[in-house]
Amino acid sequence: MISAEQNDLITRVGPEAPAGKLLRRYWQPVALTDELAGERPVRAVRLMGQDFVLFRDEKGELGMLDRDCPHRGADLAYGRLEGGGLRCPFHGWLFDTKGTCLETPAEPVGSKLCTRIKQSAYPVVEKSGIIFAYLGEGEPPAFPEFDCFVAPDSHVFAFKGLFECNWLQALEVGIDPAHASYLHRFFEDESTDESYGKQFRGASADSQIPITKVLREYDRPEIKVDSTDYGLRLTTLRELNENTTHVRVTNVVFPQAFVIPMSSEMTISQWHVPVDDHNCYWYAIFTSFTGPVNKEQMREQRLKLYELPDYTSRQNKRNNYGYSVAEQNTQTYTGMGMDINVHDQWAIESQGTIQDRTREHLGTTDKGIIAYRRILVDAIERTQAGDSVPMLIDQAQAATFSGPPSIDGVNTSGSEPETYWREADLKRRRESTWAAARLAK
Repeated sequence: MISAEQNDLITRVGPEAPAGKLLRRYWQPVALTDELAGERPVRAVRLMGQDFVLFRDEKGELGMLDRDCPHRGADLAYGRLEGGGLRCPFHGWLFDTKGTCLETPAEPVGSKLCTRIKQSAYPVVEKSGIIFAYLGEGEPPAFPEFDCFVAPDSHVFAFKGLFECNWLQALEVGIDPAHASYLHRFFEDESTDESYGKQFRGASADSQIPITKVLREYDRPEIKVDSTDYGLRLTTLRELNENTTHVRVTNVVFPQAFVIPMSSEMTISQWHVPVDDHNCYWYAIFTSFTGPVNKEQMREQRLKLYELPDYTSRQNKRNNYGYSVAEQNTQTYTGMGMDINVHDQWAIESQGTIQDRTREHLGTTDKGIIAYRRILVDAIERTQAGDSVPMLIDQAQAATFSGPPSIDGVNTSGSEPETYWREADLKRRRESTWAAARLAK
């Protein structure tokens, strides 16, 4: 249990909030590359309580500026792409991707006003189908050479979804391996041959055992939490019998991402990104170690569940998350459909837009959440003191990162869990064209 003041410390993300200052030291996802497709690649972005406009100019270069025009505050998200930048429709002021004012055409001929105008601009970069932006001061950190960032474009797929709650409780559901045995419980096991693109619907590696069966029948996992150079590694063990153990390895990448197994062939790297104190987006990169990702199928699966342009779940609190008594009695533990993101959404949104942690009582299986909060508070305090914090790395350091290993498998060898998952991870990499090439370096 923590105090109200401590809860504010770790949840609030405005420009002057301690956690907000910490998160601004890192790259943040702001849009899917797909969102700038079409004839007008301009999109309004709200990130950590601030408003921006993201655009791609006529040369294809990305830019992100403060959304209010510095002339009289008109909305640049309605700007025109012309003249080498984004032009405000109010008086025609023109800005390039760096925020330089190129023209103030309503001014008298010979006016030098535009030379004195500079709109705030922010570094942006595309990675694996996601556009990241940096709001902090100084040089941004390098991207660690994790699988999701180094796999070829053909082997990654990106998507996102809106959660109407604070970013921290959204992140903490991913640091909680125990909840899956209940929240994501299915009473019947589908054919694993039809599980492509669906989380918790395939078979565990090294077995034909559906993960749904494992989670349903073995609901008292043993959880181990280890500190790593990128954050935390969680190893979750479910003893199936005397000689067989289900091993699941997940990771927390500081400050606000996790890397988890989706299936024997794919992993999910997912960020929980504050829109403001009361809303957040999850951004996910699905990375395949086998063949190219079937992006069309993955996208079609998800567009049946999410509405554009805001990527809002079609099952949400306004329609009771699609809750069905009949389904809860016969098919799923929640009665809220087959998409586990909806299950997560109900769990975290039902806590309120900002969870009141003064009322919670954590248990043994919450050890990952406890460990993460300690790292988060320490990093916030270090930021306030002007000190270094985890994962502010340069390019040389970025090259030392890989993986991180994320495994969901059944160990029948009798070896130690760490031996098993390390061997399973190495085997998957050796059999993967792009990952094997990295091993050879």
